[in-house]
Amino acid sequence: MKGFGPWLAVLAVVLLLSALRLRTLAAVVSLAWLAWCVWTWVRPNPRR
Repeated sequence: MKGFGPWLAVLAVVLLLSALRLRTLAAVVSLAWLAWCVWTWVRPNPRR
């Protein structure tokens, strides 16, 4: 459940912004989160 914290936080922010009729900002937050997730998934692991 610990790993879902950031996901739930972003979801709550997006839903709040959407409820406040700030849908453009909600879309920007969603796309930024998606880009960050993809980046952390595809970036090469640093070799130690």
